[in-house]
Amino acid sequence: MQISDNFDSGNIRVIDATSPDNIQLEIKHDNQSEFFQWFHFKLQADISADNEAVEHVIHLNNAGKAAYVEGWEDYQAVASYDRDHWFRVPTSYDGEKLTITLTPEYDSVYFAYFSPYSYERHQDLLHSAQLQLDCRLQVLGQTLDGRDMSLLKIGEEGEGKRVIWLTARQHPGETMAEWFIEGFIDRLLDEDDGVARALLNKAVFYIVPNMNPDGSVRGHLRTNAVGANLNREWLTPTMERSPEVFLVREKMLETGVDMFLDIHGDEALPVNFVAGCEGVVAYDERHKALEDKFKEILVAITPEFQDERGYDKDEPGKANPTVGTNWVGNQFKCLAYTVEMPFKDNDLLPDYSVGWSDTRSSLLGRDFLTGIYHMVDELR
Repeated sequence: MQISDNFDSGNIRVIDATSPDNIQLEIKHDNQSEFFQWFHFKLQADISADNEAVEHVIHLNNAGKAAYVEGWEDYQAVASYDRDHWFRVPTSYDGEKLTITLTPEYDSVYFAYFSPYSYERHQDLLHSAQLQLDCRLQVLGQTLDGRDMSLLKIGEEGEGKRVIWLTARQHPGETMAEWFIEGFIDRLLDEDDGVARALLNKAVFYIVPNMNPDGSVRGHLRTNAVGANLNREWLTPTMERSPEVFLVREKMLETGVDMFLDIHGDEALPVNFVAGCEGVVAYDERHKALEDKFKEILVAITPEFQDERGYDKDEPGKANPTVGTNWVGNQFKCLAYTVEMPFKDNDLLPDYSVGWSDTRSSLLGRDFLTGIYHMVDELR
């Protein structure tokens, strides 16, 4: 038996792996940070015709000290034999350790906090998109680890056309965000989709599928290469600490913004929801009307979305200005939302096999395009 994490987004530390029924592991911290929760590792078992199936019991011993311990309640880890189909496996939490149980059917099995979105798939997404007539792949600059900060520009500027921005995965462990973006881009570039064609007649899209490529490859939950939480860097980003935000923010100031969606995942809440910028100084009745209409549209077009549960609203003028949605909404006085999806399942439409998944995240991204279609004329 062998356990390893020496691959893209791998994260685990082996304490003791001598006995299948008592495997002791720990999740590594993000570099230069106290955050940790994302895990991703491979178990190499010994499954042969002569051996009986053996139950493997895996303990993540430091789960009780993770960044968001409420995320472990009613949570089920995901596993995969082919790194394509990820399914939920029996998981329990006792307040200190997270315990995963599986009797492997094949010699090698991967485990993760959520379905991973690899850096190679990220590159495939970018470069397949640029082949489409309406899309350009731009590089804004480099991260601290020397990776490209890539931007997809879809559509062309024109008089009266709206400027719509989407960013995803500021927190790299929230991989559902890039799955969402993949579905969104796939539909937006579909020449046979009437909603996409109509939108591109009225708007130009700027999309950053992965705001934090360094943290993604390193197997971080929440931070970049030097421990910066990018979604707390928007007021005063620097090239030395948070070039990812600095570069994107500079491009936004160049293009302007009429609508902004920042795509995330939430550890604790088992629903899809949005969080607005109601606490920023520039927030007014027009802002509120745009927010309310967009939520009403989303509720109407997909049962995967709801507006009953979410984050507490900020008091007027008390919003944290370092958060992306707050900075953009205030700076451009535009409709700006943080989109949150669950690590667990959507308990409004539970799926006991896969829970909330990569596929469902992608489909929600496609649904959001319909929501934007119904909003685009009112954005300014």
